[in-house]
Formats: sequence, C-alpha cells, structure tokens
Amino acid sequence: MVQKLDQKLPVANEYLLLSGGVREGVVDLDLDELNVYARGTDYDMDFTLLVPALKLHDRNQPVTLDMRHSALCHSWLSLRLFDEGTISKWKDCCTIVDHINGATNYFFSPTKVADWFYDSISIVLSEIQKKPQRGMPKVEKVEKNGTIISIILGVGSSRMLYDIVPVVSFKGWPAVAQSWLMENHFWDGKITEEEVISGFYLVPACSYKGKKDNEWRLSFARSEVQLKKCISSSLMQAYQACKAIIIKLLSRPKAISPYHLRSMMLWACDRLPANYLAQEDCAAHFLLGLIDDLQHCLVNKMCPNYFIPQCNMLEHLSEETVMLHARKLSSVRSDPAEHLRTAIEHVKAANRLTLELQRRGSTTSIPSPQSDGGDPNQPDDRLAKKLQQLVTENPGKSISVFINPDDVTRPHFRIDDKFF
Repeated sequence: MVQKLDQKLPVANEYLLLSGGVREGVVDLDLDELNVYARGTDYDMDFTLLVPALKLHDRNQPVTLDMRHSALCHSWLSLRLFDEGTISKWKDCCTIVDHINGATNYFFSPTKVADWFYDSISIVLSEIQKKPQRGMPKVEKVEKNGTIISIILGVGSSRMLYDIVPVVSFKGWPAVAQSWLMENHFWDGKITEEEVISGFYLVPACSYKGKKDNEWRLSFARSEVQLKKCISSSLMQAYQACKAIIIKLLSRPKAISPYHLRSMMLWACDRLPANYLAQEDCAAHFLLGLIDDLQHCLVNKMCPNYFIPQCNMLEHLSEETVMLHARKLSSVRSDPAEHLRTAIEHVKAANRLTLELQRRGSTTSIPSPQSDGGDPNQPDDRLAKKLQQLVTENPGKSISVFINPDDVTRPHFRIDDKFF
C-alpha cells in the first residue's frame, strides 16, 4: 500500500524479516535513539523488517561505494548510480551538492527517507483504520524512533512489535570487505561462499562523528542469517544468556549493544576449534568465555566489525564509560548464575503479564457484526500456522513468502529454490 501511494518503492521488492527487534541487536543500529519498550508490558513478540527503498541488483561484485566523506563501515550514496527515473522520484529525499563545474549531485538522505517512510506508513495505517477488514491486525502504536518506524500490531491475543527499517539493497559484495573473503572462517565447507556474499544493505545509521543527513551504515544482515546456521546450539544458548544479562546492565551510558556481542561471538567461532564449539554440554563455559571476551574488548576499546575488521566499533568510547561498564562486567563475572537468574525472572514476569493480558482480552472481547461470530483473525492464524509448519519441517532452509497486496489470502511459498 505504501508503494501505491507515490510509486517510490520498487514494485517487485524483497523484504528481510528477522526474528527479534532492533533492540535485540539483530541489525547494527543506534539504540540510544529508540524509545524503550518492555516485553510483556508493551509487546509479546518482536521482529525487524528491512524494506528496500532502493535496489541495485544488476551489478557484478565487488560494489564500490563512495566512502571518502565517511568513517569505515559507512558511506554516502549518490543517485548517480541509478537511472533518471529513480533520481526524479527520490529528489525530495536527497541532499544536494552543487559542484564547481556546474554539475549537481543528489545524495540519498537516510533522515529524509525515514521521514517520508513514516509519513507514508501513517497515511496507509490511517486508511486501514477507517475501513477495517476482517483478518486485519489492530494497530496499537506507531512511533518514529530515529530513522526506524516501530509498529505494535494486535494479532488475535498477541501484540507484535515490528521495527521497520528503510534500507538500500545491493547484490554482490562491497569492495571494502573484499579482503575478509581471503581469510579462513568457521563456516568454510559448511555453507557456500555464494550463500554468504549474496548481498548486503545500507541501513540508516551514521558514525560517531558522521553527518546524519548523508551517512549510511553497511549491514550484512543477510549474511548473518546464513552464518547463524553454522553456530552450535550450545554457543547460541550462551549468547542468548549473555545478551539477557547485559542488554539492560550496559545500556546506560551507551557503550555495548547486543550487536557488539554478536560480533564477538562470530570472532570466537573463527578463533576456537570447531570440535570444542560443537560440544553440547559446554554452554556454561561458553557463557563465561563471552563475558571474558566482552570485558577484554571493553577495556581495550577494541571490537572489530566481523566483516570489515579494520572498523573498530568501540574506538569512540571515553575512559570514564569504559571503567564504569568494566566494573559492572566484573560483578557479573564474579557471580554469573545470580545475574542469569535475575534475567530469567524478568522473562517469567513478562510472560505472566502477557498471559494475564490475554486472559483479560479473551473474557472481554465481543465478536464484531462482520465476523459472524467467527475468529476475525482467521486469515492471519492460517498463515502463521502454515509458516510454523514449514519452519518445523524444513530446519536450516531458506523460506520465502510471496504475497500479492491485492489478495493477501493466497500467499505463495518458496523453500530454497522450490515454489508451491
């Protein structure tokens, strides 16, 4: 529906839906610009949706970006890479630079794109609310958080938080990360290089001293989805436990984000023997190891980006912030079990609150006249159950859902390369 407003978005688009919101570290974005939402109080499940505003899928790798004005891992994006029709559509979402020779260069602006996207989504949601249809989720909250749009939808008795991120999508691999491909990695022989380097994104986030209106950040979210297949279940358990402990403990002042922890885990996979990481009874050891790695990175103000190692994601931290968080981490390391119990109790409390809200909702809800006493969310439930079945029956495989906006009742699915 947003695409139909002004035809800015590509007609044939490919969205990436990630389990977990931006606050969970699934994408490298700036968390200090986000409003705080609490699981249980505000939402029950959270997701991140990457929506390509522009696509550049017709070039062979490597992709060379204009990084002259930016810190490592960041880039400005000139619309010179695109055709005249694209420039005409997006002029109002660009900053303009006039050169001495009289030429004009349009730079795609993450802040202006985010403003346009929020306005467009608000218009669409307003139209949906004016003409509610059977099976459509209830819009409970829409907020702009920096350059992302957070929407909470009521689907049946559940509340879904979607952090929607406007991005630029590329096929191929950026030239700045080309040397990373020459190194040995833990995923060698488990998945193909083609799966890892199928594409990357520019996400709307700037560097510590960058220009917010012009600077985008490189994101390898698509590659990280593939790499996750190669990480042992015990290490993933340790990562989730470590994330649960630190996500609030180290959130103020801003220093360590869940994405930093994810990067450290990937480096650990490269560094440690595969047979050691494959042990099923070592989750506790792995948790201690992640805390130690975190402490080491913090004290040395050194956390290399996994895909662009020359980019240090912690170099901007002050000594005061480093020492404050180092003391907090030392406390965790001295008694990790107690901190983990506290994190688990928070999750249990959130789950109890969710169940209580669902119980209240089920006792007070009255079927609408249009629903004929049936479940108004039946189409959503069918799709959700079908997806759950496909995920269960096809572990580790790539599953795509294709939905026609004019008829959302007939989705098509692709599992790897097979359609049905």
